[in-house]
Amino acid sequence: MSSDAQVFLKIGDVARLVGISPSAIRAWESLGLTRPHRTESRYRLYTNHDVRLLKKARYLRKVRGLNAPAIVQMLRLEGAIKPAPTNGTAAIGARLRRLRSERGRSLAQVASAAGISVGFLSAIERSQMTASVGTLRRLARYYRTNILDFFDATELNTRLVRPPKRKVLEAGPGVRMELLAWGNKVMEPHLFRIKPNAGSGEEYAHEGEEFLFVLRGELHIALAGEEYHLKRGDSFYFESATPHHWRNPGRSETWLLWVNTPPTF
Repeated sequence: MSSDAQVFLKIGDVARLVGISPSAIRAWESLGLTRPHRTESRYRLYTNHDVRLLKKARYLRKVRGLNAPAIVQMLRLEGAIKPAPTNGTAAIGARLRRLRSERGRSLAQVASAAGISVGFLSAIERSQMTASVGTLRRLARYYRTNILDFFDATELNTRLVRPPKRKVLEAGPGVRMELLAWGNKVMEPHLFRIKPNAGSGEEYAHEGEEFLFVLRGELHIALAGEEYHLKRGDSFYFESATPHHWRNPGRSETWLLWVNTPPTF
């Protein structure tokens, strides 16, 4: 099982852990405090992050006397409540759900092939969680498509792409992929923006070749047991079939120009 796997709790378990009723948990959900995952039969599933938020909300209400909207606003300002998924993230979930439906596959079949839990795959399809680059690559390979399909790059190709027009994909916590050109079947060029300690997740491999150039920050990349530490101005080339994983080991955001060729798996 990959590091993307999550522990999911039912609403009754969460109620006992937090010390509030299930109806109170649903009320907090309506205010945006939590966004539980849903099974195909619509049961709510919560993470440990949800439990921590609910405990803090209970404390703020009981000890500091804040009302529910004020608590939610405070937690948003503190960054404790994660922002709602971007349109790109929502497009990925819908696309993955459609691919699975078209191929007549169950959640269990696809999750097993991708090495993730059924609950996590369900959360991705419902745009409630994001998948790492490694997981997206494996899902693309399973469906015999490529990662470009997850960007919703349906517009006609254009030679000039200005920053506001880039296609954006949030690939797991702290990893932002901005597609720099599309409609080209030879190259897959991105600007990667990687937060400190964020990375690809599990090791992955696919067909093709890759080139990257460090525009800002630093990157640690491992290829089949060999490790490299890249800094601003460094460039790096490798064959994509070599199992690899990477992360930002620094204290500031890393920016990379990253080109894959071809964009197939």
